[in-house]
Amino acid sequence: LRIKAGSTCDDTICLNDLMATCAEIIGAKLPDDAGEDSFSILPDLLGTSNRPVREATIHQAPNGDLAIRQGEWKLIFLKNNKRELYNLRTDIGESNDVAESNDTWTVAGRTFRSRLIVGTGKYKDFAETRAAIEASGASIVTVAIRRTNIGQNPNEPNLLDVLPPSKFTILPNTAGCFDADNAVRTLRLARELLDGHDLVKLEVLGDQKTLFPNMAQTLKAAQTLVKDGFKVMVYCSDDPIAAKQLEEIGCCAVMPLASLIGSGMGILNPWNLQIIIDQAKVPIIVEAGVGTASDAAIAMELGCHGVLMNTAIAAAKNPVLMASAMKKAVEAGREAFL
Repeated sequence: LRIKAGSTCDDTICLNDLMATCAEIIGAKLPDDAGEDSFSILPDLLGTSNRPVREATIHQAPNGDLAIRQGEWKLIFLKNNKRELYNLRTDIGESNDVAESNDTWTVAGRTFRSRLIVGTGKYKDFAETRAAIEASGASIVTVAIRRTNIGQNPNEPNLLDVLPPSKFTILPNTAGCFDADNAVRTLRLARELLDGHDLVKLEVLGDQKTLFPNMAQTLKAAQTLVKDGFKVMVYCSDDPIAAKQLEEIGCCAVMPLASLIGSGMGILNPWNLQIIIDQAKVPIIVEAGVGTASDAAIAMELGCHGVLMNTAIAAAKNPVLMASAMKKAVEAGREAFL
């Protein structure tokens, strides 16, 4: 009776999870040597889980081949010592083996193939949000904690029901924060809501109209968050000195603006971006101001690790089609750089 009618869940589970689940339902404690590979799926059934109950799931075929499922990925170990890797979110039929493709990028110890990061605001509804993000192929989606419900308002629709953390890496952000204290407070709330999630996007704005970053407050917040154990991807101006300072503080990625947030003006100062890219030892992600697919391609041709965008997709006449175009533009720009 406690399970909401019509509820769904995208978590990967196993038959042996029933043991731990039944034990939790009746309040029984399993012995330490019983059900070591069983995980309770009760949080999934009740809709209270904000993260996968299993970090990964192992499968074995009748012929002995092994596979590991983790999030959207499935890695198969064949008896002939070959491996196959499939993205089940975009290739449920397992027709495109990407095991030999090694063009990945890593941030905070996590490796990704998609170099497009997308925002979740400004869509007409959650259904359009999901459809556009699926079309973008993005693995990382960024969420404005002050504007979007991810569990802080239990009686409102929850974005995580549409974009489950089992399939997407959720990147909480501090959009709407104008000082370091509010930004830090917002990300601490996000960490609590996401069960200890530590990869976050910091932005501290300095002006209501232009949304240009306040770099003094950004530096202050970054120092506090890094000391507090967060893995900080940080929005900043295209000042090479400030970008280097953020890297030296310990930010795991630096995200200089192309132009003003939501402006669609494209990359206004490619020379500064090039200096930032050339001197950096952490990933550089261009964000803010990307207006169309050619802007994304140019950013990638400069050597950026990726591009983050929201308005360019969400405010497009056809967000799903634009998301697909941006995916192709990022890939084309990357190939041109290589």
